[in-house]
Amino acid sequence: MKYLSFLSAGESHGPQLTIVLQNLPAGLPLSQDDVNHDLARRQRGFGRGGRMQIERDCVRFVGGVRHGATLGSPLAMVIENRDWPNWGQKMAAEPPTEPVEKVTRLRPGHADLAGAIKYAHDDVRNVLERASARETAARVAAGAVARRLLAHFGIEVRSHTVRIGQTEAASPEILRLDPSGSEQAEIRAHWEAVEASEVRCADAQAAARMIEDIRQTRANGNTLGGVFEVVAYRVPIGLGSHTQWDEKLDGRLMQAVGSIHSVKAVELGEALWGASRYGSEVHDPIEWDAALGWRRPTNHAGGLEGGLTTGQPVVVRGFCKPISTLIHPLPSTDLATRQPSPAHVERSDVCVIPAAGVVGEAMVALTLADAFRQKFGGDSVAEIERNYRTYLATYQP
Repeated sequence: MKYLSFLSAGESHGPQLTIVLQNLPAGLPLSQDDVNHDLARRQRGFGRGGRMQIERDCVRFVGGVRHGATLGSPLAMVIENRDWPNWGQKMAAEPPTEPVEKVTRLRPGHADLAGAIKYAHDDVRNVLERASARETAARVAAGAVARRLLAHFGIEVRSHTVRIGQTEAASPEILRLDPSGSEQAEIRAHWEAVEASEVRCADAQAAARMIEDIRQTRANGNTLGGVFEVVAYRVPIGLGSHTQWDEKLDGRLMQAVGSIHSVKAVELGEALWGASRYGSEVHDPIEWDAALGWRRPTNHAGGLEGGLTTGQPVVVRGFCKPISTLIHPLPSTDLATRQPSPAHVERSDVCVIPAAGVVGEAMVALTLADAFRQKFGGDSVAEIERNYRTYLATYQP
C-alpha cells in the first residue's frame, strides 16, 4: 500500500487536469509558486511542439492548503487547459448537438489500437486524450509537492539529459557521489548549467549537437528519443524494504519511471555497465568515517541495495523511445474500415527528453516521498522531524 498517493483526472483537450494528493502531513509550507516553477520547467526544452506555445500551466489549490501551509487533509489542485475553448464541442461532456468526426486511423507506437479494443471504443480520441503526455503536467504538479516535502528534510532531486538520438553527453561521476567540500560547488555549477540549457544538458558541445539533431529531425518530419538521468541527494539510509517483493524501492522506482510516456527501459545506477563486469568491479566498498559516518567511494549501485537506500545519491535513468506521432505518418490501418491507411497525425513534439527529465524528477520525488512517509510516519511536519532526527542519530556520528 502506498502511503503518499496521488490521482489525476482529465483529458488532453478537456477543460482541466485535476490532481488529488493524499496523506501529506500538516504544517508543510506550500505555495502555488512552488508548483508553477516545475510546471514551467516541464514546458521548456528545444524540440517541443505547438501545444507549448498555447499552454502556460499554472496550478490552483482548491483544497488542503490554508494560509500557505498544508492542513493534513487531501491536497486538491487544478491545472486549466487554455486550449479547451477550441475543443468545447469535440470534448464536451454532454451529447453533441452536431456530428463530431471520429478518429479511426491508428498510430503505431501509441495506445490507440489496444485502448480502443480494450474499452470497446469506435473513436480513438477516447483513448488518445488520456494516453497523451499532457497527463504528465499532473504528475509534475504532484511531484513538485513531494519535492517540497523532501526538501524540508534536506533531500534534493535533480535531472539532466544524457543522450538525445546518437549524441551522448559527458556525465561526470562526481554527480553520483555524496558531495563534500569543494565538490559541492562543482556539482552546483553543473546543475545550474543544466537549467540554463535548451536541452537541459550541461555539456555545451553535446548540447549543440543535440539541438542540431533535433532541428534536422524536425525538417525530416521525424522524432528523436534519448535518455535522461535523475539524481536524488542526501537520501537517508533505509528507505524501502528487503522483506517483500513489492516493498523493494528498486522495483517501485523502476515502475514509477517506467510509467512515464515514451519510457521503455529504466536503469538504476550503472546497471548496464555492471552487467558485463565482475562483482569485484561493480559492488561499492563500505567505509566508516568518524566525522562523516557511513561512506562509499563509488556508487555503481545508484544508492540502492537489497531494495533499500544506502545513503548514497539515488540514481535513475529513463530510456525513451521516439514519440509515436510523426509528421510523415507510418503505414497503418483504419479501425473502422480495417483498410490500410496512414496513421493519424496529432499536434506533437519532435523530442521530449528535456521535459521527460522533469517528469522523471516528479516520479522519483513521489516515490521517495512515499517511502519517506512510510518510514517516518507522523501527521504533522513537526512530528516527522522528531522521528527523523531520532532515526538519524542511530547511525550518524
